[in-house]
Amino acid sequence: MARLARPTALVVEDDEDQRWLVSTLLEECDLHVVECASGEAAVAVMDHVRDSLAMVFVDVNLGGGMNGLELVKRVREKLPHVAVVVTSGSEVKPVPPDAVFMRKPWRPLDVLRVVESAKAA
Repeated sequence: MARLARPTALVVEDDEDQRWLVSTLLEECDLHVVECASGEAAVAVMDHVRDSLAMVFVDVNLGGGMNGLELVKRVREKLPHVAVVVTSGSEVKPVPPDAVFMRKPWRPLDVLRVVESAKAA
């Protein structure tokens, strides 16, 4: 019997250490993780993993020409069913529709809870 592919999570964070930490946490939630440092890279990845993409975890401030909120808008246009978690060290208002906001610094346990809630939805 063929094993079904794990759902994919896209982690978009320009800070390498935070990207690694979030990726490690999401892998513990049995998600296949793809890491990107910019919004532009994330858009390219979305086109390749669209059928398995279940979640996007994105920082507001990214390297490159696209910020995290612009990426969320693209995710909602292309893949409205995908769970989105937005993170930032400062307040984000308004939070994009149907997205969860996590203010930095967050605790790893809080990330795990949000991911499990999103997977259940």
